[in-house]
Amino acid sequence: MTGEVAVLGAGMHPWGKWGRGFVGYGVVAARAALADAGLEWRDVGSIVGADTVRGGYPGYVAGATFAKALGWQGARVMSVYAACASGAQAVDVARGQILSGLAEVVLVVGADAAPKGFFRPAGGDRPDDPDWLRFRVLGATNPTYFGLYARRRMAVHGDTTQDFAQVKVKNSALGALNPHARYRKRVTAEEVAASAVVADPLRLLDICATSDGGAAVVLSSMDFARRHGVADPVRIRAVSTVTPRYPNTVLDLPDIATDSAVAAEPAAETFRASLARAAYEEAGIGPEDVSLAEVYDLSTALELQWYEDLGLCGEGEGAKLLREGATTLGGRIPVNTSGGLASFGEAVPAQAIAQVCEVTWQLRGVAGDRQVAGARVGITVNQGLFGHGSAVIAVR
Repeated sequence: MTGEVAVLGAGMHPWGKWGRGFVGYGVVAARAALADAGLEWRDVGSIVGADTVRGGYPGYVAGATFAKALGWQGARVMSVYAACASGAQAVDVARGQILSGLAEVVLVVGADAAPKGFFRPAGGDRPDDPDWLRFRVLGATNPTYFGLYARRRMAVHGDTTQDFAQVKVKNSALGALNPHARYRKRVTAEEVAASAVVADPLRLLDICATSDGGAAVVLSSMDFARRHGVADPVRIRAVSTVTPRYPNTVLDLPDIATDSAVAAEPAAETFRASLARAAYEEAGIGPEDVSLAEVYDLSTALELQWYEDLGLCGEGEGAKLLREGATTLGGRIPVNTSGGLASFGEAVPAQAIAQVCEVTWQLRGVAGDRQVAGARVGITVNQGLFGHGSAVIAVR
């Protein structure tokens, strides 16, 4: 175990399509997190920004961009890009600075102004780029990937389109209770079934949107938290950012490579499962200890896969867990109490931080109508491009 850091503040800019630049969203989130922590910007010793590649040059140096917008005050600065895991890697950088003694208080910020429609690679020909290749060679846009994954679950585990629709129903009901969510309207299974087919078998309401938004957290050493008068803060106990293992014998987009098992035995677990396992091992807990989970539900079918990857149920039992009501509010292990990406949409560098915000509010007991009774341990998880993924465990 590497030690814990305190989450003193959490803040967000509401998700939507606001038509403004990412910097403004991040500043709103940062100021909200600082206010929540009872601190001023001048109290921060370091700022870590999660980058957005769509923000032009300022997006590639998000840490300094946010620092400038808040007002230069001499803080250390770091910028992190790791696709969908950017926010969690930024949290990990901040944690490392605190545990090493480089800073006592670190502000972590991520924000995005996403394009309309689905994400696509940057322009130009890059035949050595697997993301470019899957679009150009396979025509595998993100919705296509989600559809293929849904078909695999249907073929291997017997999941149905009705199961997928129930994930949307569950998450929309929770998103309707979240003032930061973009979509705050309950959706019925009939409405999911009536929405347009995007990538068979998935329909429009099975797939998350692209969104604008921002999120921030203020982390500190435990000593600083106590001096600041916070005797029992929410604490980050583990951050997992492990990479995949060769060979990968099942095609798993967005990577399109498979590898021979002749020279090496296949890994005992999938990449996504390894993310969770590493976090559990570092935190010294298991899935049976988790009170709630925030997972990257890019599509409804992928949420069911995360149930299994997190060890909340056995392989192929994700839909069964959903049908039993275990993953809804009041169930044994609520998942995506925030409403998930189904209710927010993707604001890539902000989303993993937003997951930590939700877990923080839940562990504090201040999540209002979304509150999980007696929440003590929360886990967040996501997967992005090029072997990036993350899992964060917070406790109280």
